[in-house]
Amino acid sequence: MEERTLAEGCRNGDGAAQRELYDRYAGRLLAVCLRYAGDRATAEDLLHDAFLKIYGAFSKFEYRGAGSLRAWMERVTVNVALEWLRTRNRLGCVELDEGRAAALPDEPSAEEASRVPRDVLMRFVSELPDGYRAVFNLYCIEEYSHREIAQMLGINEKSSSSQLFRARTLLARRIRDYLKTH
Repeated sequence: MEERTLAEGCRNGDGAAQRELYDRYAGRLLAVCLRYAGDRATAEDLLHDAFLKIYGAFSKFEYRGAGSLRAWMERVTVNVALEWLRTRNRLGCVELDEGRAAALPDEPSAEEASRVPRDVLMRFVSELPDGYRAVFNLYCIEEYSHREIAQMLGINEKSSSSQLFRARTLLARRIRDYLKTH
């Protein structure tokens, strides 16, 4: 079924269209949930909540060409995950000391990072503290600015920058440790 037809079917409550939508996008959206939740059981709960929200919000979806349905569904899913983090006070903002702000993490090169399997990298991201993980995902994967992240998470821009710095530092350390032993 073509994306536009699939969206119209879901908008009209067509069960077959809703099943196809789930079958087509559940894996991708579960990966989004995993990036924010950190564990599979919570990610599956978030996926369920995201699909309920998606099915209930089709009146707000506007088809804008190929890929717009997937992009909209990913945005809804990210918002569900962020709401889960906010309502559980899981963002744990930590300000970065001004004196340490200029220091950059000793990040591995792209070649070094490419030697780490994707599933290992994703595990490292999933093991980050919730706030660090949320900011890392929003900045590095979703490509939001610190101003946008601050608005989304209800924190200030400095906290967003601080959490990204700390996430990158932890990830760099984990990658370096992995490369020493593999």
